[in-house]
Parts: sequence; C-alpha cells; structure tokens
Amino acid sequence: MVELAAATPPGRPVKADEIAVRQAIPTRFLAQLLAELRRADLVSSSRGYSGGYWLAVPATQITVADIARVIDGPLADVHGLSPELFGPPGVAAPTKELWIAVRAALRSVMEQVTIADLAAGTLPPMVAALLDDPEAWTRRPDHWRR
Repeated sequence: MVELAAATPPGRPVKADEIAVRQAIPTRFLAQLLAELRRADLVSSSRGYSGGYWLAVPATQITVADIARVIDGPLADVHGLSPELFGPPGVAAPTKELWIAVRAALRSVMEQVTIADLAAGTLPPMVAALLDDPEAWTRRPDHWRR
C-alpha cells in the first residue's frame, strides 16, 4: 500500500511484479493481498500492458488499522473472539479488561498512522513520541521457553 501511495504521478498504476521485487514479497502472496485489498475497495486494478494497481481511496484516508483489519481481521482477537466477548471465569476475569486495553493501545497507534504518512516517511507526533523510549527498540528475552 505504501508503494501505491508513493507512486508518481499519484494514481499511476503499479505492476504487482514491481512491488514484489521492491518489497521482497513473493508474487503469489502479494497477489492474494492485493485481491483482499481490492475486495475491500481500498485498491483498484486494471489488466493489460498499462495496467496495474492503484489506491482506490486517497492515501490520507487509509490507516494502517484499515489495512490490518482487511488482511488479518480484528486488531485484538482472543481465541477468535472480540475482547468484549471474551469472558474467562474466576480469578482470570480481569484478563478481559487487559485485552480491551491492548486493543485500545493498538488502535491509538494504528488508527493514527495513514499510508500517506508512511509514504512521506513521517509519523504523527503522538506515535513518533513512543519511539523516544529506548525500551521500544529492544525485544524482551523470551526466558520462559526452553
């Protein structure tokens, strides 16, 4: 989607093969993603020599969350359920609120960043501020697995 947003002139059809090479994505996998995005009316396409793919909606109106929902489904499912429908019993009951908070945190970032932002190489200030925390850049060790 960022490749399509960065196309010049805007709206110029971009061939899937070009995107696949530039982004190191297998062509067949990319074709599946583009088909899902086309069914969601985020991408348009045409066949032929001058054909390709282009954004069906302005890049400023497409958020990362929009794309994630099309490709992966809801932002924070718990065993296939929306967090508000997840209801573990007993002492585990507070995990329902935990998953709702996780979904809210994902939304607070993913719904703020547009494809236009990414194509321009920028992030909204609220999102960029999260990168100031050195912990954001480190992966926690997975010390529980053996």
